[in-house]
Amino acid sequence: MNKVALRFLSSSLMAISLAPLSAQAQDTPRSDKHYVGLLVTALEHRSIGERTKEDAWGQAGTLVIGGHLNDLIHAEIRLGGGFNDADVSGGDLTLAVDYFASWYMGLHYPITDYANVYAQAGFTHVKGEATLPNREEGYNAQFRDIAGDYPDSSFSISWLAGVDFEVLSNTFLVFEGGRLFKDTGSSANTFQFSTGLRYEF
Repeated sequence: MNKVALRFLSSSLMAISLAPLSAQAQDTPRSDKHYVGLLVTALEHRSIGERTKEDAWGQAGTLVIGGHLNDLIHAEIRLGGGFNDADVSGGDLTLAVDYFASWYMGLHYPITDYANVYAQAGFTHVKGEATLPNREEGYNAQFRDIAGDYPDSSFSISWLAGVDFEVLSNTFLVFEGGRLFKDTGSSANTFQFSTGLRYEF
């Protein structure tokens, strides 16, 4: 092998080996990134009623705004609003979540180059309404204490866990679930199950 070919081969190998390092150097560290997300959220209301502890499902949309404090810890706020009320079986009760606002801190851990798991906890403020027509009917008796403002306690501890997959550059498909709030007045729980996209910048 002549000197020109050897020189060309060694410089090419050097360039190939340094290319990933230069690409990584140009990437923004996660600790400097912020993110926004738009999620479709299913709300499962559990333990409704004093006697039969009914379940009911509603739907909401959720806007997520957050940032990475370092490579593993993030903080975010969430703003959501219901667009489909939950009809409770066993009576005439309807639960509507008008809006909710949440604040979370959590851990975000990579499991592959393109997937992460995360868990977070925080607080949620909720405003909603429980509507009960025919409240004097016997089959509605167990729901009478719930009717009116829902939930009675507008602040609650929240938590969730999820997984995300990078489907495009800096764009993640999200799957998550957890508890949105617990009503201390009626002991009803509302859980959130969401999917959507999150973009980091």
